Amino acid sequence: MSADRLHGNELVITQEMIANLPGMSRPSLTPGLGLLQTDGLMSTSRGHITVVDRPGLEKRVCECYVALKEEYERLIPGSLHSK
Repeated sequence: MSADRLHGNELVITQEMIANLPGMSRPSLTPGLGLLQTDGLMSTSRGHITVVDRPGLEKRVCECYVALKEEYERLIPGSLHSK
C-alpha cells in the first residue's frame, strides 16, 4: 500500500517500522521478507526496501490488498499512482 503512493519502487523504511504497523515483531517479519527476496520480488538494505517485481508481488498478497486499494481509490479518487 505504501508503494502505491510513491513515484518509484523504493521505500525508505526499516523492517522494524514495517513490523510495528500490524503490531508484529521484527523477528516475525524477517522470514517473510527473506522469502520475497529469494523469489526476486523485492530487495532490502538497511532502511530501504525496493519492490523489484510488482506484478509478482501483487500475486502473492492476500485478496484484502485489492479490496483495500479499491476502497481507498473510491474514497479519494485519483489518489493512487497507476502501477
